[in-house]
Amino acid sequence: MARLQSIVTSIFLFLSLSLGAQPELSSKNKRAVRLFKDGLEKYQFKNNTEAYDLLKSAIREDASFYEAQLTFADVCLDLTYYDEAIKAYSAADLIKKDKYPPMYLRWAQAEIAQMKFDAAAAHLEYFLALPKPSNENRKKATRLLKSARFSATAMLHPVPFDPTNLGAGINGPYSDYHPSITVDGSELIFTRLRPSDEQTNNGGSKFEEDFYVSKMSPEGWTPAKSIGSPLNSHGNEGAHCLSPDGRMIFFTACERPDGFGSCDIYVSQRNGSNWVKPINLGELVNSATWDAQPTISPDGRELIFVSRRTGTKGMGDLWSSKLQNDGTWGLAVNLGDSINTDQDESGPFLHPDGQTLYFSSAGLPGLGSRDFFMCKRQSDGNWGAPVNLGYPVNTPSDESHMIVSADGKRGFFSSDRPGGLGQKDIYSFVLPEQAQARATTYMRGKVRHKTSGAPVSARFEVIDIASGRLMASSISDPVTGAFLISLPAGASYAVNARASGFLFFSENFTLDAQLNADEVFEAVIDMVPIATGERIVLKNIFFESGSATLDSKSETELNTLFEFLSNNATLKIEIGGHTDNVGVDEANLKLSEDRALSVKNFLVEKGIQSTRINAKGYGETVPVAPNTDEAGRKQNRRTEFVVIK
Repeated sequence: MARLQSIVTSIFLFLSLSLGAQPELSSKNKRAVRLFKDGLEKYQFKNNTEAYDLLKSAIREDASFYEAQLTFADVCLDLTYYDEAIKAYSAADLIKKDKYPPMYLRWAQAEIAQMKFDAAAAHLEYFLALPKPSNENRKKATRLLKSARFSATAMLHPVPFDPTNLGAGINGPYSDYHPSITVDGSELIFTRLRPSDEQTNNGGSKFEEDFYVSKMSPEGWTPAKSIGSPLNSHGNEGAHCLSPDGRMIFFTACERPDGFGSCDIYVSQRNGSNWVKPINLGELVNSATWDAQPTISPDGRELIFVSRRTGTKGMGDLWSSKLQNDGTWGLAVNLGDSINTDQDESGPFLHPDGQTLYFSSAGLPGLGSRDFFMCKRQSDGNWGAPVNLGYPVNTPSDESHMIVSADGKRGFFSSDRPGGLGQKDIYSFVLPEQAQARATTYMRGKVRHKTSGAPVSARFEVIDIASGRLMASSISDPVTGAFLISLPAGASYAVNARASGFLFFSENFTLDAQLNADEVFEAVIDMVPIATGERIVLKNIFFESGSATLDSKSETELNTLFEFLSNNATLKIEIGGHTDNVGVDEANLKLSEDRALSVKNFLVEKGIQSTRINAKGYGETVPVAPNTDEAGRKQNRRTEFVVIK
C-alpha cells in the first residue's frame, strides 16, 4: 500500500517544540519526556525507525503519556504497523478524548488498512461531527467514509477471484509489470525493472526499465527476451500499450532530448520483426508536465492517457486525443467528472470492444488507496458511471494497470503479493461476470498482389454495416502483408483496402454472435493492379429493396470510391448494375440502369467529372453464379466498376 501521509503530530506540539518552547506535556516522568522529545525530533526528520523505538520506550515509562501515545500512533501509521497504530490511537483516546480531533481521521486510516471498515466509518462520522475540521480534512474524511461504507458492503458480497502467476517465462527475480497483449493472445510485451549495465557513483548497479517480449507456445509463455533497440535505451521505457494487431506500440519515456515535459508519449511501428525509431506524438498530446500510460482504441483513432497538465482536476486525470485526417494527433481533452476526481486516476485500458474502459482511481469509493474500476461508453459518446470491480479483486493495497483479453473474460495485472517469483509479478484471473467486456474476436490475414502473390502494404478499414461506425483502421505489414484486427462478434462488417497503384478492395462478412475469441476469421485480400479492363465488385453498396435509392449504409463505400477516383485523376470507369433473374427482363434491365446511374450521380455531386464515369445496366444478362438458389442470386445482384481508360 502506498505510504499513508499524516501530519507529523498534533500541531501545537510540533510548532512549540520546533521553536524550542516548553509546552505543557501530560507526563511528569522526566525519562519519558526526554525519550518523547528525542523520538519527536527523529520523526520530524523522517527517521521513523528510531522514532518508533524512542516513543515506544517513552510509553513503557508512562503509558498514560498522551502526546507520546498520539505521536507513536502516527509513526506506526507511517510505518504501516497498523495494529500498533490502532492500539495507540485507542490509548490516546482513553487518556484525553477529543483533545486532537484529526486523530480520529488517522485512526480510521489505520482501520481501513486492516479492513475494519465498520470501525473506520464510526470514527470518520465522529470526526465529521466535531466542530471546525479543516476543509482539507473534511473532504478527505468524507471520501474515506464513502469508501469505508462501500467496503463494508463489498466484503459481505465477495466476487470470484483466483489469480494465476504467468510463470517463469515472464516473471523474473526483479519487478515485471505493465503488461500488454495482442488481440490473438500470441504475444505479450511488458516492462521489466532490471540492473543496468551502468553503475552508480558509489559502484552499485543502476536500475532501468526496459521492454521484454514473450510468445505463447503450446507449452505456455516462452522465456521473455529484451525487445532491443530502438525501443529500449539506457533511459526508462514503460507504461505502454499495443495496438490490437501488435504492430504499433505507444509508450512512455522520460527526460528525452525531444520531449516537451518530464515524461512524454512516443509511438513506434513494427515492420516485419523490426521496430522503427520511436517518434514523439507532439505537443498537442504531450504537455510541459507529465504525460504517460497510453491506451489506444481498436480503430486506432483515439488515445486515452494520464496527464498532470493544466486543467487536471486531481493529481493525474485521464485525457483523450483523436487522430486527425492528416495523421497528426489532436488537442487532448479531459475525460470529465464522470471519471476524473480530485485525487489520482491512472492505468487506463480501453478494451478491443471500444466501449469498455478499465482504470484505477484513488478518488472514487473503494477498498484501498487505489482500486480497479470499469465504465462503459454511452450511445452519446460520453462515459457512464464507474463501477468498482469489488472485493477481493480490490483490497486495501494499491491496484493499478490492468488489461483485459479480447474475449472480455480474463484480466492481467502486476502485484507484489506473497508467493511470487520476484518483487512484482504479472498475474491473470477470470473477471467477475459483471466486470467483463463485450467479447471480441479477430480478423486475420494477408494483403497480397493478386497476380504475383507479393505482400502489399495497404490501408484498410472495417465498418459496422448497421451503424456505419468505423470499427478498425490499420495498415498491413509492408514486409509480410499480414494484418490483425479486433472486432466484436454478432455483427456484419464492410471492409475496404487501398494501396497506391491498385484498385481498392471491397468485401463484407458477418461474425456470428456465438464465435469465441479464439475462433479467428481468416481473410486474404488480393489487390488488383490498376489496368484497363480490370474490375471489382462493390460489395458494400446497398439499395432499398426493388429500388434504385441508395441505402445510407452505402455511404462509406461510395466515399471510398470517390477518394479512389480523386487520387487517380486520369482514370475513366464504368459503373455496371446487375440483377438476378427474378422478375421481368425489361424491369430488371431498367432497375440495373437506374442503380448504376444513382452511383454515378453520387460521385458527380461529390465533384468527380461526369465524363469520367459511364453508367450502364446489364440486368440479368451477366450472371456470376447460378440463379438456382438465394446464395447465387445474391451474388448476381451486384454493382461493379471496371477501368475503361
